[in-house]
Amino acid sequence: MARRKSEVAWADPTLLILGSLAAGPKHGYAIILDTKENADITLGPGTLYGALARLEERGLVRALPGQERRRPYEITAAGAALLAARLKAMRSFSAHGLARLRTARP
Repeated sequence: MARRKSEVAWADPTLLILGSLAAGPKHGYAIILDTKENADITLGPGTLYGALARLEERGLVRALPGQERRRPYEITAAGAALLAARLKAMRSFSAHGLARLRTARP
């Protein structure tokens, strides 16, 4: 689903990629399909591969030996720790926001 400018974005490509790779190694196209299926967000190839390069530079993912034309990636321990921290922060933010909405006056 393409995001309209009027919508508030919650999905950073870094988070989406790490979340996809948390389930196991994947090549780029598999990450795109997984992200579409699980978050209803389609990452373009330029966004995906640019983000993968930055994640690899930061030691959050690593490239595995290629399989024909496809190059799989896996999440590192540092990437898993970052993902867990961000998801916990998002859960806390969500819980607080929902509690405030329940007590807010219309």
